[in-house]
Amino acid sequence: MIKVPATSEGLPAIHDLTAAGINVNITLLFAQQVYEQVVEAYQSGLEALAAKGGEISRIASVASFFVSRIDTEVDKLLDEKIARANDPDEKARLAALKGQVAIANAKLAYQRYLRLFAGERWRALAANGAKPQRLLWASTGTKNKAYSDVLYIEELIGPNTINTMPLATIEAFRDHGKLRDTLQADVAEAQRLLGELDRAGVSLQAVTDKLIRDGVRLFADAAEKLFGAVAHKRIEILGDTVDRQSVVLDQQLKKRADEVADEWRAHGNVRRLWQRDKSLWTNSDEDRWLGWLDSIDDAQIAEYAAFASEIRKENFRDAVLLGMGGSSLGPQVLAETFGQQDGWPRLRILDSTVPAQIKEIEAALDLSRTLFIVSSKSGGTTEPNILTDYFFAKVAEKTGTGQAGKQFIAVTDPGSSLEQRAKEQRFRRIFHGVPSIGGRYSVLSPFGLVPAAIAGLDIAKLVELSRTMIRSCGPDVPPAENPAVALGIALGAAAARGRDKITLLASPALASFGAWVEQLFAESTGKQGKGLIPIDGEPLGRPEVYGDDRLFIDLALKGENDAEHEVKLKKLETAGHPVIRITQNSLTHIAQEFVRFEIATAVAGAVLGINPFDQPDVESSKVKTRDLTSAFEKSGELPREIPVCAEPALAVFTDDANATVLRKAGAGEDVASWLAAHFARISNGDYFALLAYLARNGENTSALQDLRLSVRDRRHVATCLEFGPRFLHSTGQAYKGGPDSGVFLQITADDAADVAAPGHRASFGVVKNAQARGDFDVLLERRRRALRVHLKGDITVAFKALHAAFERALA
Repeated sequence: MIKVPATSEGLPAIHDLTAAGINVNITLLFAQQVYEQVVEAYQSGLEALAAKGGEISRIASVASFFVSRIDTEVDKLLDEKIARANDPDEKARLAALKGQVAIANAKLAYQRYLRLFAGERWRALAANGAKPQRLLWASTGTKNKAYSDVLYIEELIGPNTINTMPLATIEAFRDHGKLRDTLQADVAEAQRLLGELDRAGVSLQAVTDKLIRDGVRLFADAAEKLFGAVAHKRIEILGDTVDRQSVVLDQQLKKRADEVADEWRAHGNVRRLWQRDKSLWTNSDEDRWLGWLDSIDDAQIAEYAAFASEIRKENFRDAVLLGMGGSSLGPQVLAETFGQQDGWPRLRILDSTVPAQIKEIEAALDLSRTLFIVSSKSGGTTEPNILTDYFFAKVAEKTGTGQAGKQFIAVTDPGSSLEQRAKEQRFRRIFHGVPSIGGRYSVLSPFGLVPAAIAGLDIAKLVELSRTMIRSCGPDVPPAENPAVALGIALGAAAARGRDKITLLASPALASFGAWVEQLFAESTGKQGKGLIPIDGEPLGRPEVYGDDRLFIDLALKGENDAEHEVKLKKLETAGHPVIRITQNSLTHIAQEFVRFEIATAVAGAVLGINPFDQPDVESSKVKTRDLTSAFEKSGELPREIPVCAEPALAVFTDDANATVLRKAGAGEDVASWLAAHFARISNGDYFALLAYLARNGENTSALQDLRLSVRDRRHVATCLEFGPRFLHSTGQAYKGGPDSGVFLQITADDAADVAAPGHRASFGVVKNAQARGDFDVLLERRRRALRVHLKGDITVAFKALHAAFERALA
């Protein structure tokens, strides 16, 4: 028999299982009224089975009515009342009810059985061979030693019932039990006893409601232990099929993480996650954004692979993805992790409006042999739109406007403005995204898989590995055995205790994964003054350069052992820093890490009490940017700015409020003094972020890395290095909406050469400058500690001047 509890959720299951020809044991049955509902579910299930030609004569069922637990609970309440009573007679009346209620309740339930299985409805079913659902007495061992050890056996003997007994009770009844028909005796007395209980102020319904809640919890606990054992065994059997994870936390943080995990277990939160229960978060619209929990289907995989084969035959040399944020960061991980596949196009990502970066990409292309992937969920994102304008015009110069569309495909949500454009310009193909998947969760949807297929990756293998991780993190896997949930709980608990600087470390082959996690963490959790602040690309240092606000995640590729790196990690653990290690079994297993970190982020959001699927502060920078570019379209120039400090190679900008504070702290006539005053605002628990609107290349990255590390090592704070405008769709959310612990230095530069944007008066350089200034204005409006340094003229000379200013400021 299938055991089903007599709860509001269980009653429909009783009907449906019976109607499907499955035997049912109804458990956790305490209340007479609920028993009637159970019989209704059973009989209506039989009727449904008979209506479709099923053999109802083959169905058996029992209704397990619990006995002694009722007396245990009622006696406690009676004892409390006896203790408070002053009248000896009242005490006696209350005491007379002890040990009597459970049997009275059971006898009256049996009366209902006799009535419910005697009417015309039941006779019709019985004529077709139906068997009555027998009452089964459960919980019959005597808990109170003052009562007879066979109390619940002797008083509950009657036709068509079953009595389950512990072995000790069976032996006691064999020894001294009295066998007689007792169930129908003293029915009036049973009714009177329950009336007396009610008049005494003890609610039998409240008792039975509590007992069923307690019973369900106990059953759930037992089930969780079973599921945990199965999950653990499953991981052992799968071996290297699933990436391994170990979590080492300090004592206090481990205690809190264990408490949260137990809360998740007790409340069934893993199941609530998979049920898309929005109340797990803020009860707003979270249920609309969980489409990424479903694996993509095999038909779509075949469709993308077939299209990729078609592209391969046409000998395209490059595939350039034009996108931002979630549309570009996932494909970038795949492109950089796997590299170019033999015989397939090289996948390149362009997610910048910086003229130098656009020209660098363009110079590497043979436009006649390049496929452009225009990727935008909404279709209205500025950067991919103007980049498409630019490259479409370039291709059209070579092929003609009517033919240019053959070198463009679109990945976008149904009905978007990009879809309309793709139709008008006759793009080669349009692939639809899933509206219930947000951009940063979309790497294992068409936004990531279409570019991956075009680049020649085995997307079927990627998806299958992702499914393995999905099953390892499924609704039946308890928190302690659930790798993604355990990670999310650790992150959420750490952030709530001030360890919110999540430092991402990775093997060289997996280095690009950090930028994807940055967006996932920061844009999902950085709001309402809370959040995870991801720290990517910061080389591992000595324990003493870190404050107590760090948590380290190390993603290592199996087989790439770095003894020096492991020694450093061990020193961090010894120093009390939390360290989470993940071993990725192969490059293709990156698909499992996408799943792990997506679920973990959703869990961390629930622990922090925020909605991890919105990004309320991203739009603010876009609005400022649109205002500035609109002003340029009208006047031909951006609003003028006046620096607070200027040198031949450098200029400093900020607002009046920040300038006043910094001047009081010693800012004067040189850039170094402004930087020194700015750095002096960094306190324990803060982070320092370099926001550079420069070409994202090796030379600039190296120069900026030197600057960030000089701040980390001398101020002992976490540091971030971000390139604009791409970070606006990523960490920008946390910088504006997350904890006010950021100290920001924006870096802009003159463009050596600008690039015109076809159809727009504003060039790419103007758009980039508007984005930088718009973002800076929002930081200042949010009263963030922000300063901007502009590099003038030759960027190499300006960088030398900036490095010198940093050295003096940090001295």
